[in-house]
Amino acid sequence: MSVPALGNFVALLDGAEEAVTKAADVLVAMQFGGLRTERKVLLDIVTEADLAAEKIVIEGLQQLTPGVSILAEESGATGAQDGPRWIIDPLDGTINYASGLPFYSVTVAYETEGAIRVGLVNAPAMGIFAAYAEGAKATINGVPVRVREVRTLADAVVSVCLTSNFSRYEVALTAAIVERLGSAARGVRLVVSSALEMCLVASGRLDGFVSIKADVVSYAAGLPIIRAAGGRVTNLRGEDSSVDDVEKIASNGWIHEELLRHLDEARMSVNSV
Repeated sequence: MSVPALGNFVALLDGAEEAVTKAADVLVAMQFGGLRTERKVLLDIVTEADLAAEKIVIEGLQQLTPGVSILAEESGATGAQDGPRWIIDPLDGTINYASGLPFYSVTVAYETEGAIRVGLVNAPAMGIFAAYAEGAKATINGVPVRVREVRTLADAVVSVCLTSNFSRYEVALTAAIVERLGSAARGVRLVVSSALEMCLVASGRLDGFVSIKADVVSYAAGLPIIRAAGGRVTNLRGEDSSVDDVEKIASNGWIHEELLRHLDEARMSVNSV
């Protein structure tokens, strides 16, 4: 395999796609094979499939870009994290996956100077493959990404993230958000596969996505894909969300301010108790 220039984002995308596809194929093959699992934080788990997929992706990216730093969900950080780095979640939606549900993905992003330049999300059981290369490509299943033109929350479908590693306060706040949006939006869904959900917003299947506790690895690839589709990703204050921000509020753009108002009201209701 020839080593592409680190600024050639299309070549990096094409090279990374091979490793991501291999990892996704392994996840499909292993899902119903009697997985071994281990506890992580609180009730969260890791499976042998997470580890197998991560090994494939890391080895592929190391061959593609020798010496480039890596931040991976299970093995952590290697190399200097202030330069170019790959950000990997080999199995975003582990609990879904271990339960036999189709809501999971392999997600990989390439970051330089604080911005994601390349992003891939492969959700094989859902038949969704997202590819982003800065300045050149932003597609889902080969079709250019585009958010749905829904202009009011009453006509919108929004997903909300609630995971087993949330604190009691974070669970209470998320429950308040669901309650609030339940009477304001057309539909509220809990999918809990962040990269996949961000791709669903970018392709017009969802209109918004709310996560009050976002980790870097699960969300990095989705940021530029939603923005390329015409949407927004901010924190709860409405400021553009960076890769490392904890809060990720994503939408098609039109409903964003209305969505933020409801989230703020939910937060105030919890904090007043």
